[in-house]
Amino acid sequence: MRIALLDKLTGEWAKPWIIIWFTAGVAALFTTFWRTTEHAGLDWFYFGVSIIGLICVAALSFRRNIAGNGFGMAATAGESYVQWTAGSVGLMLTPIYNFFTHLYGLYYWSKNTDGDGNMIPKSANKWIWLVTIAFIVVGLLFFNTINAKMAELGILPTTDDKFYWLNVAAFVVAITAQTTMILRYSLNWWLWLLSNFIWLFVNLMSENYIFAIQTLIYQVNAVIGLYEWYRSESQHKV
Repeated sequence: MRIALLDKLTGEWAKPWIIIWFTAGVAALFTTFWRTTEHAGLDWFYFGVSIIGLICVAALSFRRNIAGNGFGMAATAGESYVQWTAGSVGLMLTPIYNFFTHLYGLYYWSKNTDGDGNMIPKSANKWIWLVTIAFIVVGLLFFNTINAKMAELGILPTTDDKFYWLNVAAFVVAITAQTTMILRYSLNWWLWLLSNFIWLFVNLMSENYIFAIQTLIYQVNAVIGLYEWYRSESQHKV
């Protein structure tokens, strides 16, 4: 199904849209940073990492390999430390995994590009569902072990069951979304829409308000990414 407005935003209006989205995102993040933190060094680090994340996801939604995966590596390296200090285990572990998938993506996407140098998406088949299930299982096994160890060390800010299971869900859904994205499957954006919703609640519970706002900004971009990737996929099928 074609939507005229989204055709414009992912086509001839793409550059103005990115500028507007990015500017609004930076303004929202800075306002949150200024009003909810003490402007200490770590607070500035949070803000800086959140901006790098915006650049990354915008580039990924428009299938830009070097900008998307390159800034993705920088963003995930920073996000892992951010979420460690916020005490969100699932949100801390996910960027570690994502860092290496972005590294792989730099190579893999470069082998599957169109005439403009943009990555060509592909539709899912039964194998990707098997891969997804495998990552869910592995994610759960690793998460439970590491979370237990962190609880033992007293790093977790709370032992609340809701916080624990939201972290589990955030980790599992996000690594699945990341895997399907790096493998060029358009369905990844459906998973990111779900992942962003879960991450929003985890960030709010850990009082990480800068990254809670970032998640809302990501959600808007995920809608654009979903439409852009499926549109490109259908065009290359013709």
